Formats: sequence, C-alpha cells, structure tokens
Amino acid sequence: MKSSAGYELDRGDDAAPVDMLFALFEARGWPCEYVSDDEISGEIQGSWANYQVRGIWRVEDHVLQLLCMPDVRVASAKLVPVYELLALVNEQLWLGHFDIWSKGNVLLYRHGIMLGDDGLLSLGQAQSIVETAIEECDRFYPAFQFVLWGGKGPREALDSALVDPAGEA
Repeated sequence: MKSSAGYELDRGDDAAPVDMLFALFEARGWPCEYVSDDEISGEIQGSWANYQVRGIWRVEDHVLQLLCMPDVRVASAKLVPVYELLALVNEQLWLGHFDIWSKGNVLLYRHGIMLGDDGLLSLGQAQSIVETAIEECDRFYPAFQFVLWGGKGPREALDSALVDPAGEA
C-alpha cells in the first residue's frame, strides 16, 4: 500500500494514523479523501447502509477518533425513545459507543484509540477499528430503524434486531 506521503506500506509498517487509514481505504477500494492533515473522510458500504467514516487525529493527545455515520437523522419527536435505545445498545458494546450528534441530530458510532508516544498506527489496528465500527453499525442499524420507522419501543426494537436466525433458508 502507498501512503499519502508516497512511501510503500506493508503489513509490518506503522504510519501516521491518517496516512494508514488512507492506505487502508485505497487498498480496499473505498472512496476517501483528506479533509486536512489530521482528518480523513471516506465511505464504506455496509450490510444495511452506506456509512460515512471519518478518522480524526489529535496530535496533542495521541488519540485517533473514528466516527462511523449511517445517513440517519433523528426527528425531534423520536429523540426520547432513541436515547433510551442508545443506552440499551451501548450496554452491549465493548469498544466505542453510539451517540446522537447535537448538530442535526445525526446518529453516529464513535471510538477513540490511544496510540503510543510515537503516534503510529499499524495496519492491523487500522483494519480492526474500521471493521469493528462497520460491524457494530450493521449489528444495531435494524434496531434504530425499528424505533424510527417501525413503531417499536426501544427494548422490543433491540430484541428484534439481535435475534439470530436459526438454520438456513
């Protein structure tokens, strides 16, 4: 993989977080662009939706924040049940959390990863945080749909979304 700085990355290399994410996106064929030296934005097709994924590097804290956003805006009338669903969903997560962005009531998944003093991200770390974000968004997307458009309550929506089908169709 080639970084934005033009050097080749292989499985053993670590790189600046935004460069590593950019290289991962390019290698997977996911559209992406640099927003700034410390931020990347791209799109990934999940099982249920197309997700906007942003990586934001905070140099001073050595923290990479990954945001994954389905194109879901929460109407004011649905905020209370969606906040209740957020609490139930977040109890299920080991990494990251779901939230509603106050500007525009946008649903998002957010995860921060603290990197060492060198501030470098490995390919494995990059793959792991991006794949986890997509998997969690895909896992809980139906629950949010059930509350927003299906008329279900938060607990019922979560229970319905987490039903594992038995057997094969």
